[in-house]
Amino acid sequence: MRTDYLTVKGYGSNEIVIQKSRFISYINRAETIDAAQSFIQKIKKQNWDATHNCSAYLIGEHDEIQKANDDGEPSGTAGVPMLDVLKKRNVKDTVVVVTRYFGGIKLGAGGLIRAYSKATSEGLNATGIVERKLTRIMHTIVDYTWLGKLENDLRSSVYTIKEIHYFDKVELETYVDFGQEDQFKEWMIEHTNGQANIVEGETIYLEKLIEE
Repeated sequence: MRTDYLTVKGYGSNEIVIQKSRFISYINRAETIDAAQSFIQKIKKQNWDATHNCSAYLIGEHDEIQKANDDGEPSGTAGVPMLDVLKKRNVKDTVVVVTRYFGGIKLGAGGLIRAYSKATSEGLNATGIVERKLTRIMHTIVDYTWLGKLENDLRSSVYTIKEIHYFDKVELETYVDFGQEDQFKEWMIEHTNGQANIVEGETIYLEKLIEE
């Protein structure tokens, strides 16, 4: 299981014009081949009148699944450069389609590579890139006499409070990086003189925007 990785924020699009040709990039998150191919087909159907709908996707913890399609452009001038940008930006589980509406001026192989690379890179910038970090929700139950001190201690620590529940006793839900559960328990025991009941909860991915 991945503890942290980069991926796109979600769906996004961007358009650039190069030598009168329109290059429109469409980007989305895709964790399966079916999701990636479904997105590609949707964009192709949406832009059925385009000259080309080139695509690339990168899926898996170690980029096990890689696919590039030039859709009629000279071999190696569109899909592969797009895929290379995804790799260089180190994004996972990402699909991109670059739609081209030909403007009447041929760009040549080098020009096409630069154009599709730029369209992909600027599309990623417009969409936004997030870091997904695997986190455990820890539940800490204490008497109300500990609430003020514990809340202050947590807010000045490396841990983040998710929520506070006010029951017969107070329960604090805290985000803790996966693998740091034991350290958190030791920290909590120290800060409550061993008066806390600490329970491990579910794991979730927290997302933080790092590029936009």
